[in-house]
Amino acid sequence: MDYGPLQRKLGYSFAQASLLQRALTHRSHSAENNERIEFLGDSVLNCCVAHELYLRFGELKEGELTRLRAKLVRKETLADLALGLELGTYLHLGVGELKSGGFRRPAILADGLEALLGAVFLDGGFSAVEGAIRRLYTPLLEHLDLQALGKDPRTLGKDPKTMLQELLQARKIPLPKYAVVATRGAAHKQQFEVECQIPQLAIRTTGFGASRLIAEQEAAQSAFEQAQK
Repeated sequence: MDYGPLQRKLGYSFAQASLLQRALTHRSHSAENNERIEFLGDSVLNCCVAHELYLRFGELKEGELTRLRAKLVRKETLADLALGLELGTYLHLGVGELKSGGFRRPAILADGLEALLGAVFLDGGFSAVEGAIRRLYTPLLEHLDLQALGKDPRTLGKDPKTMLQELLQARKIPLPKYAVVATRGAAHKQQFEVECQIPQLAIRTTGFGASRLIAEQEAAQSAFEQAQK
């Protein structure tokens, strides 16, 4: 398999091809898999993201920084970043996982990205993995900068579904209902369409994304904005 496109998107070329191969091997495929490297990658990722937030958000307190980091390293965010790398096309999965579409499952994609970052750390050291993480996260961090200018920092670390839930609970309104309206595209590049409904407020919004969770978050964001009007 040609890993060149993946390495170019990541901004890092491996000196030890075996490390990259190991990082992309799921436990369903082989006993020689990426679980140990994933463990390492998780810790490295948390450290690098924390460092970036510390540098960018000098006005935020520890708790606010913690919530922001949690948002940036959660499985949904990692899966979204992995989709941008088309990581699923490079993963080595067992027959069962292949048949069930494991290459697009958010948990597998997120774990694979953590393992990939762990492999970069082992291959090139801390500066190399920090550069790769900064390359991946810069668009998200720039968006967070925009949020910080116009929103209460206490909401920055909360995802749209959580903010919508808290808003409705405060008003004693039942929680929204989410439903998949349609799925489109090839199996490895599916696009989900999800609807969010709040009958009591006559709100119905739609979200799109490469996973059901991502689409739900987009629909929840629109519903949250409407509910505040």
